[in-house]
Amino acid sequence: MDSSSFSALPLSPDVLRAVEEIGFTQMTEIQQKAIPAVLEGRDVIGRSSTGTGKTAAFGLPAVELCRSGEGGPQVIVLLPTRELALQVCEEMQKFSRYKQLGVVPVYGGSSIVNQIRDLKYAEVVVGTPGRVIDHLHRGTLSLDKVRMVVLDEADEMLNMGFLDDMKAILRRTPKSRQTLLFSATMPTAILRLTERFQKDPLLIEGDDGQTAFDLISQYYCEVPVKRKMSAVIRLFEMQGITRALIFCNTKHMVDVLTESLRRRGLLATALHGDMRQSARTKIMQDFKAGKVNVLIATDVAARGIDASGVEAIINYDMPQDTEYYTHRIGRTGRAGHLGAAYTLVAGHGELFDLASIVESTGAQLDLFVIDGLEDAEADTLRPAGESGSARTDRRRSRSRTQRSEPAPQPSENLVALTFDVGSEHGIAPNHLISALTEEGRVRRADIGKIEIGSDSSVVMVPPEGARAMMALEAPIVKDFVVSLSCSGDDSAQAPAAKKRRRRRRSRKSSQPQNAAQEASAE
Repeated sequence: MDSSSFSALPLSPDVLRAVEEIGFTQMTEIQQKAIPAVLEGRDVIGRSSTGTGKTAAFGLPAVELCRSGEGGPQVIVLLPTRELALQVCEEMQKFSRYKQLGVVPVYGGSSIVNQIRDLKYAEVVVGTPGRVIDHLHRGTLSLDKVRMVVLDEADEMLNMGFLDDMKAILRRTPKSRQTLLFSATMPTAILRLTERFQKDPLLIEGDDGQTAFDLISQYYCEVPVKRKMSAVIRLFEMQGITRALIFCNTKHMVDVLTESLRRRGLLATALHGDMRQSARTKIMQDFKAGKVNVLIATDVAARGIDASGVEAIINYDMPQDTEYYTHRIGRTGRAGHLGAAYTLVAGHGELFDLASIVESTGAQLDLFVIDGLEDAEADTLRPAGESGSARTDRRRSRSRTQRSEPAPQPSENLVALTFDVGSEHGIAPNHLISALTEEGRVRRADIGKIEIGSDSSVVMVPPEGARAMMALEAPIVKDFVVSLSCSGDDSAQAPAAKKRRRRRRSRKSSQPQNAAQEASAE
């Protein structure tokens, strides 16, 4: 019997029947390595690229492990976003079809009353860390009978400030549990997590050192700043693209680009965090089913998209982070199909940004020339104050100070919030993001450009987020109590009258307040 066939696995007839009906025949690299090890009860660290079949790698043995009628969840799967939680939940419901297990998604933005009702009959819980913690505090979820914990996209959960929540959840599960961790990258905080919560884990490389990106042709396109929208249209025409995913850095730019492309005859649909969850779910379902062929999205909104047949990824805005680049282009070239990724580069500043991405990823991007742009219609709809590059080149920004270069000017939707800490204090973007999301309750998708100088940092945020931060008695970034100032929102200035001296917070008096702080402290 073929050892790479799903039928060769020691799975129960009910699970194998579901696998056959789904249409799975041959296992991917990570499935072939991980599933037997997990079935043997081993803790596993799976490092694999996007699109290599991780959900089945942990989902099938997790379903095999569960027994119905045990009276409490036996498996809990943690993911960074609601979209991914829904996606993984859907897959695991398919796997468990004939075992008749209760597979319940829990995430913010949906009725907690319905979730409380469904959790009473759940054998498998698939959720985001924040909502799982909420249920634990309410007493509506017990992890006493959990036999397996899965941390999927662990590096992204770390980046989004969920390290504290992940640890708290793991502490509430039995020590005898099996722990699986899947992550595209292995930052130090993740390695410490594995040391603390896993038992002799088996490290599995899901692609033998290769990546799913081998199936993706990567290009960069130098375009005039005022011709970026026309460049998208010409790219579709030149390459005959019919099914694509276009990425922008802000919700506002998603709306602007969608409106402009529709005016020019392209049937495009927007997807971002300002939409109701029901609308976002419907759009993603339609995109996955092929009813929507061109989707324009922000990074966070697109995290849960797992659709086949995406011919092209277009980075309309330069990715704000190397990991965003890899996650973006990983939406194509899936399940053995070829794909292409095009990054629009407008201006010399973005060429530096592109060089940083190439250096960090080792990717090879070839020049693709989009012709006919000289006579194309100039862009007329652009966010006020937007420059050619939406991402700060960290190598250059760390040498800047607030005195030598003015802070970014606020756009019509964002204001400039200045922190009196910078690179000389060990501040990185994730520290600022964690402070804003944890203390100021600013959504990650709403945070704009970040500039880190030597002794100060500037972040573009919504006015209400700036006001929330300014109103705090002692706002904390990393281990520092900071002073703040705001440009572009006069109403946020009132709390700033109480000027605070920057000081390192005492570790004796309090514990780290967010994931980035704890990661740096450990």
